[in-house]
This record gives sequence, C-alpha cells and structure tokens, in this order.
Amino acid sequence: MIEHKVHASPSKDMLARADQLAWKMAAVSADPAAVESAVAEMIINRIIDNASVALASLNRGPITSARAMARSHPRKGGATLFGLPAAEEFCAEWAAWANGTAVRELDFHDTFLAADYSHPGDNIPPILAVAQQCGRNGNDLIRALATAYEIQVNLVKGICLHEHKIDHIAHLGPAAAAGIATLLELDNEIAYQAIQQALHCTVTTRQSRKGEISSWKAFAPAYAGKTAIEAVDRCMRGEGAPSPIYEGEDSILSYLLNGRSRRDQGGSPYEPYYTVPLPAPGEPKRAILDTYTKEHSAEYQSQALIDLAFRMGEKIDDFDTVERIVIHTSHHTHYVIGTGAGDPQKMDPHASRETLDHSIMYIFAVALQDRCWHHVDSYAPERARRPDTVRLWHKISTSEDPEWTRRYHSHDPTERAFGARVVITMQNGSLIDDQISVANAHPLGARPFGRNEYINKFKILTDDILDPSESSRFLDLVQNLPNLAPEEIKTLNPVVPEGYLSENELQGIF
Repeated sequence: MIEHKVHASPSKDMLARADQLAWKMAAVSADPAAVESAVAEMIINRIIDNASVALASLNRGPITSARAMARSHPRKGGATLFGLPAAEEFCAEWAAWANGTAVRELDFHDTFLAADYSHPGDNIPPILAVAQQCGRNGNDLIRALATAYEIQVNLVKGICLHEHKIDHIAHLGPAAAAGIATLLELDNEIAYQAIQQALHCTVTTRQSRKGEISSWKAFAPAYAGKTAIEAVDRCMRGEGAPSPIYEGEDSILSYLLNGRSRRDQGGSPYEPYYTVPLPAPGEPKRAILDTYTKEHSAEYQSQALIDLAFRMGEKIDDFDTVERIVIHTSHHTHYVIGTGAGDPQKMDPHASRETLDHSIMYIFAVALQDRCWHHVDSYAPERARRPDTVRLWHKISTSEDPEWTRRYHSHDPTERAFGARVVITMQNGSLIDDQISVANAHPLGARPFGRNEYINKFKILTDDILDPSESSRFLDLVQNLPNLAPEEIKTLNPVVPEGYLSENELQGIF
C-alpha cells in the first residue's frame, strides 16, 4: 500500500492531476490487478447478505416508496429490482435507488469502522444495476466491487467525516463511481471526473443520523449510489467536475474538514493533512477482507453489546431490582448511539425505529431482557413501550473510556475493538461486571461468519418469503458468480411469489 498525504492547496499552486487524490483513486480503478480468490468469495458472501436484508424489508414503507419511483422509470434492457421478475427492467439509476434503499433499511448488512463509519455493501446495488444494464459478466462485477470496497474502506481509514458532522455517504459516492469505472473499463480521465462529481454531489450533513432519525437514513446510501451512476454517465459524455475536489482552495478539505492552513500554539504556520492508503500498481485489492457483517439488525457499534447483554441477562431474575447500568465504551459509541449524543429521542418509547436503532440504551435493555434480537419484533411499538422495559432502559447510561476509544482506532486489527465494559449495579449493592471486545460474528469473534453463516442468515430472513425453488436458484447462481454470463447477472435479484409485494399507492411527481 502507498500512504498518500492529502492536504488543501491554494489555486495559484496549480496542483498537478497526478498529485490529486481523485486521480490516484481513478488509477486504482483502472489497475488490472487480478482479484484474489478470498476476495471473490467474500464478494459472493456480501451479495448473499445484501439479498437477505433487502428481501426482509420489501414491504416496509421506504422500500415501497422507492420501488414505486423506480417502476415509473421502465427501460428495455435495463436493470432489475429485488422481488420482481427479471423481465421487468428499469433505468439503472432508479434500480440502484430502490435496491439500495431495501439493502439499507434494516441496518443489517456489512460495516467497516475506522477513522469514520461505512457500510461498503451499499456499493453493490448501483454497481450491479449498471452491470445488468450494460451487459457485464460475473467476473466484471467482481472486479468492480473489489475496487469499490477498496476505495471506500481506505477513505474511511484516512478521513474522518463524522468529526465535522458530514454524513459518511461522502465516501460512498466516490467509491461507487470508481467501481463503475472499473466495471465499464473507463480511462483515468473519465473515472477522475466521475469520482469528483460523485463526491461533490454527495456531501451532506449528519443530521440524517441525529435527533429524530427518519426514513432518509435508508434512502441516503441509495441516493449516493444513484448519484454516482449519473455522475459516470455525464462524464462518459465528456462533462467535467469541480477540480481538485478534495484539495481545492474552496473544496472539501479546505472548508468542510481539517484541511486549511493553520498556525500552531507558537504562531508558526503548518499544513494539516490526511493520510489515505491506496494499493500500489499491480497490488491486489483486499480491503473487503477488513470488513464485517452483522448478526443482529442494529447499528454496528451495538453488535457486541447485544451479544454481551444476552449473557449478562442470564444473571438477572428480576430486572426491576437493577439500580443502574453504565456502559463504558469508545468515544464514537458514547457520542453517536449513547447518552453522550444528548438526544432525548434516544430515551423516548414513541421514537421511530430508526432512532431506536441508534439508541444503545434501548437496545441493551431489550437484549438484556429478551436474550434474543429480532429485526422486527425487537423494534415493535408495543415492545418499545412495555413499562418494565422503559423503566430498565431509563436506568442505562454510557461513558467514554479512553482505552476503548484507543482500541477503536487501533491500526492493529487484532487489537481493534468495538465493544465495552458494562457494570450493572443491583439495588442490594451487588455488581454484575462483564466486557466484550468484538461481536461474536466478527472475524475475531466467538463465532465468525463464513459462507454457511451467510447462507443461514439468508434462509432465516427469507424462508417465509421465497419459494424454496427460488431460494435454491439464487444461492446456486450467486455462488457461481465468477462464471456468470451477462444474461445470468440479470437474474441475481431473487423474485418473490406473485401477490407478496405491497405497493405505495400515493401519487408523486413521476
């Protein structure tokens, strides 16, 4: 890997293209390095994972809205939607919109956490949609997804958006554009312009994940994927982008992040910079192997705590005898999904599912009591409003522990942790004290996910939706991904039985 230092540059310096981060990412997209077998196998796992969570969400409100919009944009020879027959084809950007929303709705697919957050599986819907519309094969799709994961993961390693309240889809847009560039074998110039356009158009604030969190949380990654497709299309037609998009005097690093020239405490000027790792020419793209999926339908930083709650709950007979619970955890967990966020909505029994999903206090209380977690039942209004749960929930707080913060940001994968220490104080003064570093499903966890676990997750979420023959067809097909022809790529989205889908009957503009 090459460590690239990225910093703002005055316009008068005329930063050469070869020195710009977007150009370097475009070069990665064009690099013909072979995809390693472990990477190809993990890409198959993540396509299975995406299908699992997307099918389980097909009749939820945001997805019916997104699907209605997509169905207003049919296109012969286009892309397909989760749940619908392959003969029904739609414009790729709208298929990416509907499918991306379905994948994201339950907050149940893959994740990578470092300097910032990400769900790199959000790259799959837009890239698959373009592959379907442009007649690409399975090997093309694998190469493209390897690029997208590589770009997004390394941006997340190098550039923190959350610190400046910028939503993490700002790393997704460029990653999806780079992946599409690989898919279509675009030259550096087109990829460079598309990456820049995609970033410029996907910079949004973190209010989408703050306060009363709405359905936009599900739409946001789909918006980034749709925007990336449109950016690539424009640039293939000869259009350009604001340049240099990262380093420009009035651009992302300068005015939204930590990129402007500063003076230290002694008054001396210095140039802040970010360090973004990217593969050297010819180096295989392995970043997907650093990512991990979820066993539970909840924000990733709650995964390990759900597992911990299961075992701690076994030691409590009467939850009303709990005096208080303190979760000692990392900065990110405390301030994003904990009491450090200062969001009263995270303690509100009438809050939206999206808000409850970002309340570790609620999640820990329910997991402690139920010792199980369900993507629907655990968020049901009647579950959230149960009086004994509300009493327990309101006894829970979080606290930042510098050691957990250090481990969260560790560059050593064997030390990096997304867990916490939990101290439960009972009314009789006794303590229940336990901790966990990573979720059971994490590669270093008690029960790491492999192909069998991905397939099992798919079956748990879809057995009451799909006909057995359709389930088998999809699983057999996707596991042969490297050998699939373009016409087989068209059928990668599973089809639900006729009459299963609910539709949004409200009239919009389209």
